[in-house]
Amino acid sequence: MITVLVADDQALVRSAVVALVGHADGLDVVGEAADGRRAVELARRLRPDVVLMDVRMPGTDGIAATREICEDPALADVRVLVLTTFEDDAYIVGALRAGASGFLGKGSDPDEIVAAVRAVHAGDALLSPAATRTLIDRYVRPADAATGEVPEALGDLTEREVEILTLVGRGLSNADIAADLVISPHTAKTHVNRVMTKLHAHDRAQLVIAAYENGLVRPLHG
Repeated sequence: MITVLVADDQALVRSAVVALVGHADGLDVVGEAADGRRAVELARRLRPDVVLMDVRMPGTDGIAATREICEDPALADVRVLVLTTFEDDAYIVGALRAGASGFLGKGSDPDEIVAAVRAVHAGDALLSPAATRTLIDRYVRPADAATGEVPEALGDLTEREVEILTLVGRGLSNADIAADLVISPHTAKTHVNRVMTKLHAHDRAQLVIAAYENGLVRPLHG
């Protein structure tokens, strides 16, 4: 059973999401919060598998709450899935940088919402790396182009792991990486997991951001 905490300051939206998630097979809503502060408190008390987090809420907003949850070692197994209207893409980048595992539009179909919760619980980023990258292209300013030297922040990575991170930042899947480097998909997955561990990343969304911020990948526009 996947346990879910729903945080949204709009009572109607929150009730609708609670009803939807609560009726899905294998999902159980264990708590509701009307603001970020309450979401953090309930996350620490209830230890849900997934938090469905609204961005704009009174007091502690969704981004600040996401950061608190994702930086708490006691909540290392809790995943945050951000709810958004998509008009505020910059907020979503902030949430991803705070540790969220992805984002979801409030207008998504019911099946998409349920599938998103399951995907995040499984450890996957909600968006494909390419879709996440497109969003980051618009709002995250990368470091200067790489000079051939490994950025200091990536000093713990091997040369192959830096190569893997670059390919993840370009939006390649494990299968694509395997084909590009002529290695097995299992080996590609192992490398990606090691990079995630070394960079303390929850999922591929954070790896894409790391690749951009360390100059391994250039934005498509601007």
